[in-house]
Amino acid sequence: MTPTDLSPLLEFDEVEPEEDCICGGCGARRRARQHAAPRGIRRHAAVLVAAVGTAIAGGTAAAAAPTPDNNSTTQTPQGEISGPYGQGDRASTAQPLTRAQIIQRAQSWVDQSVPYSMGRYWSDGYRQDCSGFVSMAWGLGSSQTTWTLPDFAERIGKNDLQPGDVLLFNNPASPQAGSHVTIFGGWTDSSRTRYLAYEQTAPGARKRATPYAYWNNSGAYVPYRYTGLSGASNDGGVPATAFPGPQYFGPGQDNAYVTTLGRMLVQRGGSRFYTEGPGPRWGEADRKATQAFQLAQGWRGAEADGLPGKDTWDYLVHGKGRNIDSGTPLPPPPPTTTPPPFPGTQYFAPGQDNDHVRRLGDRLVQKGFGGSYTVGPGPRWTEADRQATEAFQLAQGWQGPEADGYPGPDTWRHLFS
Repeated sequence: MTPTDLSPLLEFDEVEPEEDCICGGCGARRRARQHAAPRGIRRHAAVLVAAVGTAIAGGTAAAAAPTPDNNSTTQTPQGEISGPYGQGDRASTAQPLTRAQIIQRAQSWVDQSVPYSMGRYWSDGYRQDCSGFVSMAWGLGSSQTTWTLPDFAERIGKNDLQPGDVLLFNNPASPQAGSHVTIFGGWTDSSRTRYLAYEQTAPGARKRATPYAYWNNSGAYVPYRYTGLSGASNDGGVPATAFPGPQYFGPGQDNAYVTTLGRMLVQRGGSRFYTEGPGPRWGEADRKATQAFQLAQGWRGAEADGLPGKDTWDYLVHGKGRNIDSGTPLPPPPPTTTPPPFPGTQYFAPGQDNDHVRRLGDRLVQKGFGGSYTVGPGPRWTEADRQATEAFQLAQGWQGPEADGYPGPDTWRHLFS
């Protein structure tokens, strides 16, 4: 007799373990009951996970066969709104989280292979079904349902999806047993037909490449974004909300802001420009990806020079504008420019008054190092020129005599390249 043949006979209430029974099965049930949902929201129909495969004497059960990766009939029944371990206050508060933190929290369940259950709660207090999984990843104060998760989110479009957002399907015909939600982990192809889905479904937490929007009911899934997103970056410490300044980007730059920029560009469709990384050292891949994003917004000329400014940064940080796609024109190669010859150190010192000083000051302002100027720049050498030059030298990672505020051949070449 097959499991299907047995299924009509398996609709019975769960049997509570005897308190004084010393067998392994009852002992395991008593331990599990400590983190189980309240009786009122448990399933009252047992689910056959391995046909006649239970080892009663040892208190263990044979593992269920893994669900195939192309499964199109995933069953994800879910429980009701509930606090940690199903107890206590069921109100929920939204804590600020970065996209990286959401993905890390989701990955933690995948790494632990948390088993699927609509009536049990994991050690962190969240219910082990699809909506409990998203509640955990979003850091909500209680386990929600697919019908209440939108209360903590805003609806977005397919082209706006970024890691940490979700795709949610609510089935009016079977709200508890027919609905599902997955966490979007990023596109796996440039045509955006498949994505990396983090989800809680039988037999347990997993991530897998999934056709957009899902294996079944694809047209009914709706993208949502958690409203408690933090503005922090994805690279472990560099604030991404405020634009750091143009001095951190361009040839010769090596810093964490370049990494942050590259990761945001990859999330917006720029992965094809990177053969490795992104990393902290500025490269041609960073310029091409930045320019492709700028061109995707319809910007041209100086607005699409491949170097991020305040608008480019703001669009990336806050998910604005259009993503880079296959229809975006490829950025042209950078123009070949030869730095003007260095005139000599004698032109840059107290008392000097010449056009070379003005040219130096103008270039420092263009590169974002004009903070020391209250007027000018002008032809007469001032302390503002020295401070601006020193700031540029320090930004290259130079120290000591290499960052004394007086331009030499290397400073001139880096400044005008």
